[in-house]
Amino acid sequence: MFVYTKPVMRTTHFARLAMAGLLLLATLLQAQRGFRGYREEEDVPIPPDAGEKSEYYFARLQYQNSRSGYRGYGRGSWTTDYPKADRQFLQGVRRLSRLHTRSMEQVVNMESEDIFNYPWVYAVEVGHWELNNAHAKRLRDFLLRGGFLMVDDFHGTYEWEVFMASMSKVFPERAVVDLDSKEAIFHVLYDLDDKFQVPGIQYWRSGRTYEQDGIQDKWRGIFDDKGRIMVAICHNMDLGDAWEWADHPNYPEKYASMSYRIGLNYIIYAMSH
Repeated sequence: MFVYTKPVMRTTHFARLAMAGLLLLATLLQAQRGFRGYREEEDVPIPPDAGEKSEYYFARLQYQNSRSGYRGYGRGSWTTDYPKADRQFLQGVRRLSRLHTRSMEQVVNMESEDIFNYPWVYAVEVGHWELNNAHAKRLRDFLLRGGFLMVDDFHGTYEWEVFMASMSKVFPERAVVDLDSKEAIFHVLYDLDDKFQVPGIQYWRSGRTYEQDGIQDKWRGIFDDKGRIMVAICHNMDLGDAWEWADHPNYPEKYASMSYRIGLNYIIYAMSH
């Protein structure tokens, strides 16, 4: 006698595929809307002119975390200070420069070729990132074609080693060097001979400008063959926090001002070199 058996395994397989597709779609839509943050940030409204076409876009790099047990994108370290830091910084770019700047950030996922549409890219908390070989190759191609990467908000020896584990895949043959204050990047808009360590909001509670064992601020870079800085490295600093909390009465103005000047110099250098 023939007995019909429901194809449970196949149904389960398709259900899992459908669920994976829905999760991927949700992640992409979340990035397009603007993720609302996962730390202290309040809800940040989307600016009314967010869709305006402009000559400069603040592109935030969306990468995978290196922490064990987490390899996705959603609420990873790349979202730190996002989106308030980006949008407050962009208000400053609009007021303090003549760049035609969009008022809202652009999330750029390492899985896509979209990075090639934005000449300036910002990556935060890179002491927690993990670039696979495909990501490293894409980032390398982006930089050698004239792109610029600014990395920020990572501290101490351990996070430096995590950062370099991935950056060494991007440029195994190029050295990271300390940037002299005479470099053009520190003089394209503001003269920044007297730079100092920019702390995060933790300074308000701790009174320390540093985190972990990152006592000394480090301004570093990676150059191309023509002497252009491709990667600007802000180690033992938290410029993103300074942008985010620039409007907070307990965050010192001198740190907020320095963070805006550094960011503006890096943008204008990238757009002109």
